[in-house]
Amino acid sequence: MDNRAEVRQFLSTRRGRITPEQAGLEPYGGRRRVPGLRREEVARLAGVSVDYYTRLERGNLSGVSDSVLDAIARALELDRAEHDHLYDLARAANTSGRKRTATPAGTRVRPELQYLLDTITGAPAFIGNNRMDIVAANTLGYALYSDMYRGPARPANHSRFIFLDPRAHNFYTEWERAANTNVAILRREAGRNPHDKGIAELIGELSMRSDDFRTLWAAHNVRRHYAGTKIFRHPVVGLLELNYQVLGLEEDPGHSLTVFPPTPGSPTEESLKLLASWAATENIVELALAGTRG
Repeated sequence: MDNRAEVRQFLSTRRGRITPEQAGLEPYGGRRRVPGLRREEVARLAGVSVDYYTRLERGNLSGVSDSVLDAIARALELDRAEHDHLYDLARAANTSGRKRTATPAGTRVRPELQYLLDTITGAPAFIGNNRMDIVAANTLGYALYSDMYRGPARPANHSRFIFLDPRAHNFYTEWERAANTNVAILRREAGRNPHDKGIAELIGELSMRSDDFRTLWAAHNVRRHYAGTKIFRHPVVGLLELNYQVLGLEEDPGHSLTVFPPTPGSPTEESLKLLASWAATENIVELALAGTRG
C-alpha cells in the first residue's frame, strides 16, 4: 500500500465531509469550490501552521508527534476507529525505512484454539485473520456460513463472498451495510498492516472484479467492529438474529474470535438447534474442511 497516497486521500476525504458551520467557523474567502473545510481552516482548528498541515495532507507523516495527530483528529472530528487509523498511518510512515519483521497472519490455528471453538455448542463461532479468512470454526460456525463453502476455494473469505458471490445478497438481509462494514474493516487492517502481501492481493483482486468494492474502497472509511447484532437469512433455517462479540487473540497476532450468541428463549435459539441437526446430517464440517485437508 502506498502510504503517502493513503494519508493524502484519508485526510482529504475527512476534511471534505465537515462544513465550516459544523466546525464552528465563520465561512470566509468568497465562493467555496467544495463544501468541506479548507486546509487553512483545519490548520487553524488544529493549532498548526498551514504549511505544516499541507505537508501532512500531502502524505508526509514522518516525525509527526502524537499531540499533533490528536489535534488533527479533533479538528477533523475523527471517531475512535479513524483516530486509530491515523495513528497506524503515521506508524507506517515512521517505520517504512526500517527492517520489517511482522509475520502475516496465517490460515491455520493452534489445536488449543480449535478445542476452544468445539466447546462452544450453542452459538456459531469462528476464528478469522486480518485478511477476512475464516481459518477455523465450530460446527454451528461452519453451518452458518455454509454458502461460503459451496465452492472449492479455501480458506473461505468474507470479502470475496460479499462482493463476488451472488448468494451473499440473500444471506445478508442488509447487504449494503454488510459491504460497507467489510470494506471499512479491511481498510483499517490495511492501515495496520501496510506491508501484508495477502491483504494487498485481496484488495487488488476485489478492485479488479467488483465495481461495488472499488466505489466503497475509494471512500476511505474505517471501522471498529467488536460487538453488535446481525441478521442473516440462512438458506435452510431462515432468519437468524444474532448478537456478536469479537475478541482479539493476543497470542495469535492478526487473529480474532467471533461468537454469535442468540438471545435466550428467542426464535433464533430454536433455529440454531435445527441448524445444528442439519449440519450433522449434511456433514457440513467435512465439507468445509475438505479443501484445507487437500
